[in-house]
Amino acid sequence: MLEEGSQAQTVPMAVQEDASSSSSTCSSPSFSSPLISNSPEEPYALPETLSPPQSPSSASSSPSPTAVVPAPLSQSDDGPGSPKEEGPSTSQALPDAEPFPRNAICDKVAHLVEFLLFKYRINEPTTEAEMLNIVIRDYEDHFPVIFSESLECMQLIFGLDVKEVDPGGHSYVLVPTLGLTYDGMLNDGQSMPKTGLLIFILSMIFMNGHCVPEKEVWESLNALGVCAGREHFIYGEPRELLTEVWVQEGYVEYRQVPNSDPACYEFLWGPRAHAEINMMSLLEFLAKVNGSDPRSFPLWFEECLRHQEE
Repeated sequence: MLEEGSQAQTVPMAVQEDASSSSSTCSSPSFSSPLISNSPEEPYALPETLSPPQSPSSASSSPSPTAVVPAPLSQSDDGPGSPKEEGPSTSQALPDAEPFPRNAICDKVAHLVEFLLFKYRINEPTTEAEMLNIVIRDYEDHFPVIFSESLECMQLIFGLDVKEVDPGGHSYVLVPTLGLTYDGMLNDGQSMPKTGLLIFILSMIFMNGHCVPEKEVWESLNALGVCAGREHFIYGEPRELLTEVWVQEGYVEYRQVPNSDPACYEFLWGPRAHAEINMMSLLEFLAKVNGSDPRSFPLWFEECLRHQEE
């Protein structure tokens, strides 16, 4: 999926759908979260030993709805596009851990993602002990696997990194990937981070010679179930987001192709993207997602080196 050259149209960085999905049709996304309709005032019921007096800070959304993790995040490690990122304080599943049903792990991953999103919304850190007691519970032996897949989900779908800030206490905070200062959330307590889709678009532009036709962008997004004119449960109305919101934010430039008749449009990086994103960091991120090394893409790697020198 990460091919060098102007023909690369797809980046492995967003909510992928089942293999049966068609690239020419828009189908429902395979990850649905109860966070859409819940607010921080509707938290998880906390164990008494962890619940602070009159504080929802350790809570998450109501656990009654079922969330489903996107298929690519729950497949085996054998695929070239699904490397498993290890957690800051974990390495791998315990060798003597009992076999576990895959659907149970997926369910725990989904609930941990919900919990981490809640923590991000209320701008509070979390700890490994909190995650174990509130979300993982009886699956403590499999925490490394659950945590690792949750980190991957947070990064690819929502554009958020989980950073360890206190190694001794295993305390973590969530920050936008690649050092972006934008997450797309409104001050309503219910919006979802949109940084993942922004990174997807900026990566497409980068890989296509810093300019990508609008038609190619929508072909790739349609294959992911993100369609112009159709409200998306994470990203809202995508066309408005791409051509208005991110243009006003300075991350994207949307312009008419010179001398095109009928008029065609294209996307470029905006000034804010150039100011905030280190190209080498972006290439390292894309290579990591693809399970390879930045030097595996010599043209892009050399361009990033030149950009660093400049």
